Amino acid sequence: MNNTGAVEGAAITSDGSRLFIYEVVGLRQSDDTDQTSYPIRKSGSEFIKVPYSRMNQEMRRITRLGGKIVSIQPAGILELPFGNGSNQTAVATIEGNGKATSDQQPKKSKEGNSMTQAKAKHADVPVNIYRPNAPFIGKCISNEALVKEGGIGLVQHLKFDLTGGDLRYIEGQSIGIIPPGLDKNGKPEKLRLYSIASTRHGDDVNDKTVSLCVRQLEYEHPETKEKVLGVCSTFLCNLKPGDEVKITGPVGKEMLLPEDTDAKVIMMATGTGIAPMRAYLWRMFKDAERAANPEYQFNGFAWLIFGVPTTPNLLYKEELEEMQQRYPNNFRLTNAISREQKNPSGGRMYIQDRVAEHADELWKLIKEPKTHTYICGLRGMEDGIDAALTAAAAKEGITWSDYQKDLKKAGRWHVETY
Repeated sequence: MNNTGAVEGAAITSDGSRLFIYEVVGLRQSDDTDQTSYPIRKSGSEFIKVPYSRMNQEMRRITRLGGKIVSIQPAGILELPFGNGSNQTAVATIEGNGKATSDQQPKKSKEGNSMTQAKAKHADVPVNIYRPNAPFIGKCISNEALVKEGGIGLVQHLKFDLTGGDLRYIEGQSIGIIPPGLDKNGKPEKLRLYSIASTRHGDDVNDKTVSLCVRQLEYEHPETKEKVLGVCSTFLCNLKPGDEVKITGPVGKEMLLPEDTDAKVIMMATGTGIAPMRAYLWRMFKDAERAANPEYQFNGFAWLIFGVPTTPNLLYKEELEEMQQRYPNNFRLTNAISREQKNPSGGRMYIQDRVAEHADELWKLIKEPKTHTYICGLRGMEDGIDAALTAAAAKEGITWSDYQKDLKKAGRWHVETY
């Protein structure tokens, strides 16, 4: 693993009784969910306390569960950022309603440096206001079909009422949904994470709703060959107005938009990976949103490359096309419709084929210091995207994999795949 050096460096000054905090992203919810055959959305950071004697074992477990260790710190007091806009940190405790509370005293690690100083840029981002042991009980306001007649599968746009709670979020974050009932082991169902599809003000721009874009998961059991429906996605897709739902979060700081209104934003999405992209675009271009955000009037350039199987599966099609018509100099929409369009080799047109088609143009944009790239959807598209950009970068004698690492370090390459 890439983190071996960090562990060894820490171990030099440690003994077997020392504890360390692993900050992990992309982690599946548990060992139990790792056994499931359906994908689980990954977003946000998990903080895991690990004794020195178990560091290697825990690293292997995290890798097996799809996680990536992004930092290792000696364990002092676990500190969390709170949404007060300052660089202070606060010790987190849990009240009966599942919210994080604070004694408002800045704490430091044993090395004397605040553990959250490196993340000061996102210190005001709300995280884990509601937790699994005390979720917010929201109500379904509406549940609308997004796939048109003749399309494949069931995808719904769901809007939930947040009245009476304190669930705040920003574009690019996710919320957890806890479906009712018990799992196969007789335990309460665990939460599933879903990317938020609305802006921080909600679809009604009144700060009282949150929306999701959910596809009903359907797959064949590997042994019985029977059709299996995803537990949480089926629960959500069948909700009726007035039905209650347990909501946790928000979580996630990986997919946040830059505050720069002159930024250039490249978005690559497949299927319901459109969810965070919708939130970005609504914030950028919707009239009511622009009126609600006088401090954020987007003047940059946004390019969405969207992959779906058929035209009826073009989620939010009319709204996206309207934005393109109204802001032709600021928004570009490119679709890859795999079962209707052909790539240059005569095969199906996938999102990575569109990226290859526009690779030189994308590469030119990516090199600009104000450009951020966001990828959300099925993990399988990443290799094709990298291959296309590798070829474009090589024309200038640049190694894409090295350049991509620099983009990630600069916070300009954002990925949430599953």
